Amino acid sequence: MSQRQGVDLSYEDGARAVELAREAVESFVRHGQREHPGSMREAFYERTGAFVRLESTRGRGSLRGCAGGYRSGEQLGHVIVDAAIEAASDDSCGSEVSPSELGTLTVSVCTVRNVLLTDDPLADLELGVHGVAVDGNGRSGWLYPTVPVENGWTEREYLDRTCRKARLAPDAWQNDDVVVTLFEGQVFREREADGSIEQV
Repeated sequence: MSQRQGVDLSYEDGARAVELAREAVESFVRHGQREHPGSMREAFYERTGAFVRLESTRGRGSLRGCAGGYRSGEQLGHVIVDAAIEAASDDSCGSEVSPSELGTLTVSVCTVRNVLLTDDPLADLELGVHGVAVDGNGRSGWLYPTVPVENGWTEREYLDRTCRKARLAPDAWQNDDVVVTLFEGQVFREREADGSIEQV
């Protein structure tokens, strides 16, 4: 079952989405406050899902935090702020982002456009187009559309690793009691910490 949703962001909208996520992270980490989107771009009033990912540029680099959801009844601007704060909190990767880390983080935002609830994920999944979310046994996990391309994964590896992220068995996506959802998304990210922004 496919569900049309979301909005196509321009580059300017996408760049602002990343800036908003960074502002939200910095306001939360430095002051413990929730950033308010303020006067939002028109696209940010759309009600759709979004994800925020924080990566460290230290050493070999690593995931520092990630949060969000593929469905939301909230306006995109608020979804981005909330996901950014959650990604920076200790709920995400076990420890809260510290002020000293802010200069070594890159921020990326994935805004959701379409959602597909699939009974045959291996057939329906298109690498580089779809993000994957799995839900089962009270656990859930998701990965960005760009992740399998960056890592050279096959469709099966992508599904297996999403299940692992949800703390499920790698092949759990084949089980009838596990729900697999595919979502299309636009991904915008900083090329370097607090640097220029690109669409992936």
